[in-house]
Amino acid sequence: MTDKVIFGPAGSPVDYKGAAYKAPKYIKEEGLNSYEYQSPYGVRIGEKSATTLKNEAEKHDILISMHGPYYINLCSREEEKIEKSLKHLITTARAGQWMGAYRLVFHPGFYSNRKPEKAMEISKNTINRLFEELECEGIEEYTFAPETTGKRSQQGNISEIIDLCASFDHFEPTIDFAHVHARGRGFLNKKEDYNCIFSQLEDNLDIDILHCHFTTIEYGNGGEVKHHTLDESDEYGPHIHDLLSNLIDNGWKANIICETPLRDKDALKMKAIYESML
Repeated sequence: MTDKVIFGPAGSPVDYKGAAYKAPKYIKEEGLNSYEYQSPYGVRIGEKSATTLKNEAEKHDILISMHGPYYINLCSREEEKIEKSLKHLITTARAGQWMGAYRLVFHPGFYSNRKPEKAMEISKNTINRLFEELECEGIEEYTFAPETTGKRSQQGNISEIIDLCASFDHFEPTIDFAHVHARGRGFLNKKEDYNCIFSQLEDNLDIDILHCHFTTIEYGNGGEVKHHTLDESDEYGPHIHDLLSNLIDNGWKANIICETPLRDKDALKMKAIYESML
């Protein structure tokens, strides 16, 4: 892939009727270059289907990432939930290895009325346990990508995601710009507002390709409420032009996964805007 910034949908295209693991051909024919396979309610894909997805992606030059289950909580107060989170991450890593996913996206967890520093300590202990279990399982090819989260009750602000990724091998960030915007109650309103994000990333991590999520978003006092389409960007932020301007000006290589309700259709709109700015 020669483009510095590529685009793809979070999940199967809106009008696609086939099996999710056979979507790369359709996505390529649309004019997109990436695809985030979704497993929000548990990893249900088997080795045969995941291998088919890998082969289809390689055949059609589609970059594959995978979103793990929503149930993951690295810093739960309950040991049972941490154990279940470890199992979810292991099944995600196994399926991701089968499908050749270059990133395994997940939400780190919830503070549960604890200080963020304590939650981070518990999360790091859980990740150390995760690595031990992955080694026992013989799973070697994985890159976890903790995501910036949209609610203030969740672990996952920019600094926390950078801390996790700087602390461990096999960890790279997923920057969900809509979540950053919602968590900050409308933080990203112009191009310059992105500077603190990119400067923190540059100062603390060595990133080859930045994995991103983008949608316009509705938010309240607690953060994220609802995703909206690009056509609703006059009412809801953030604005894709501001993000793309920063990526272009700073020479960033990025994969932007579109999470609007019109995921592939809006991804194509993002791509057209990007190409018009070059």
